[in-house]
Amino acid sequence: MDTPNYSRRHELDWLRVVVFALLIFYHVGMYFVPWEWHINYERPIEWLRWPMLFLNQWRLPILFLISGMGTYFAFGKRSTGAFVKERFLRLFIPLAFGMLVIVPPQVYWERLFKGSFTGSYLDYWPSQLFNGIYPEGNFSWHHLWFLPYLFLFSVLLAPFFALWVKRRSKNHQWGDRIARQPWKLLLFVFPLYLCEAMIEPFFPVTHALIGDWFALTSFGLLFLFGFLLASMGGAFWQTVIETRMNWFWLGVSCFSILLFRWLLLEDNIYVHFAEALFKVVNLWSWILFLLGFAARYKNKPSTNLNYANRAVYPFYILHQTVTLGIGYYLYQINWDWGIKAAVMVLGTFLVSWALYAFVILPLRILHPLFGLKTFKKAN
Repeated sequence: MDTPNYSRRHELDWLRVVVFALLIFYHVGMYFVPWEWHINYERPIEWLRWPMLFLNQWRLPILFLISGMGTYFAFGKRSTGAFVKERFLRLFIPLAFGMLVIVPPQVYWERLFKGSFTGSYLDYWPSQLFNGIYPEGNFSWHHLWFLPYLFLFSVLLAPFFALWVKRRSKNHQWGDRIARQPWKLLLFVFPLYLCEAMIEPFFPVTHALIGDWFALTSFGLLFLFGFLLASMGGAFWQTVIETRMNWFWLGVSCFSILLFRWLLLEDNIYVHFAEALFKVVNLWSWILFLLGFAARYKNKPSTNLNYANRAVYPFYILHQTVTLGIGYYLYQINWDWGIKAAVMVLGTFLVSWALYAFVILPLRILHPLFGLKTFKKAN
């Protein structure tokens, strides 16, 4: 039986950076895909829906699971009260700042694009900001919805997490039994399946927090599962390393079946329950594969990883505003969609990085607004 280990796992930092980078590609894709978004390309790219659907299956689930894993390591270093205070400072201050400063340009460009507002940004902000809640009004958290959900899960589950950490030695044997028998990791799929099959049809995802019962339940479970998996210690990480390719092929098989269903099968109650099962096994398989791959190849520190890991939160806060701004001004330019997509991806990375490197980092007063910790330089 190994002792609790709260040391930083670098593969989680690596995965966090990669998944948030994929978010930039995903939101650029939303501009071109044939689904309604804030601003849409005039000639939607039909085939783009399939890689977008693939990412959709696991990109948000793995973020909440990684956040839960990070919470386990955080609880090993601070009290429950200190943890909740830290979560409030790092989540609510950026959320409030984002809703007042970062998100409003997105709504402004959307209103201009759809013809529901005319005038300069000074005509719009702040006089139009508080005229109601989006989409009827203009006040919104848009892509920052992740932050209040994460804070809610952290606060609600904090007492359980504290008890779990306190009883860590008694829970360790349970974790070992599951982690050392890979098939038992599929037990986590069952509650996810109940959510997908029983709650999602009645409460589609809105990201509005209030009444968003499917997202609250499924993402909350994934956050909890991340904490529990991290608490299993080395046995879990060794298991996912050794079985990573099994999870990869299971994910490939499940997504192939989902494609078959979406392309060829009509919806009915039997198809719904089967589809729900393949969805949750699919997302869980890709999560375990990615954890295993990262643990095998990326569990090592690096200067570049440290830089990217610190930058990822400001990038997340900034990126969608930059993407929509570029997309709005590119809309009337007669370029091929591939050129526009490349400009939007490259422009989002470069503008976000420039704001981070030359504005946010040098001005320490901005650090709390973008969730950056202030720390002493290493000796």
